[in-house]
Amino acid sequence: MNNTIRVVLADDHVFVRDGIKSLLETEDNIIVVGEATDGLEALETVTSNNPDLLIVDIRMPHLTGIEVVEKLRNQNNPVKIIVLSMHESEEYVLKSIKAGADGYLLKGSSKEEFLKALHTVSNGGKYFSGDISSILIDQLKNTEIPLETKQPLTDDMVITKREKEILKLLLSGKGNKEIAEALEISKRTAEVHRFNLMKKLKVKNLIELSNKANEYALI
Repeated sequence: MNNTIRVVLADDHVFVRDGIKSLLETEDNIIVVGEATDGLEALETVTSNNPDLLIVDIRMPHLTGIEVVEKLRNQNNPVKIIVLSMHESEEYVLKSIKAGADGYLLKGSSKEEFLKALHTVSNGGKYFSGDISSILIDQLKNTEIPLETKQPLTDDMVITKREKEILKLLLSGKGNKEIAEALEISKRTAEVHRFNLMKKLKVKNLIELSNKANEYALI
């Protein structure tokens, strides 16, 4: 049972939670260990159950899904997080990523896409619904920095050859498991390199990492 994915569901609509729970219960390696009806309860449920993955609605009483993500990341909670929303809004998507979400999924997604997102994120990758990917690409294009303004690295930001390899794979959309396989290292080693890389560059998510890599011409 070591590969079982332990999930907490946070949504103020019971029929949405029940629907997701029914979908997940069809999978042998997924178990719902907790449910929450608002943002504050989501924080408490994650803290008490220590799940692998939190699926959180973006609009809830007391705290929004984005606020829940921010608070968990500020607490350095390692739980993987997928924000679930009815809204294909650039503002919501980018705010979710900036807060530290690992995925953003539309409520109208198919069962196949929902399960693909869950497995991708639980394995250390990122997942954003198909149409949302174009928002991210546009955002990255809009934040491009001209070559003549590239910044030199400070001494505490110099990265190793291995960290540069990790960086390239991360920016190509690879998760920890895929990085480990590509570099023939353990998943744990890949996670450590990823942590050290993001700590050196003082970033919290892939958008910030991509911007910093471009700003300092790291790739």
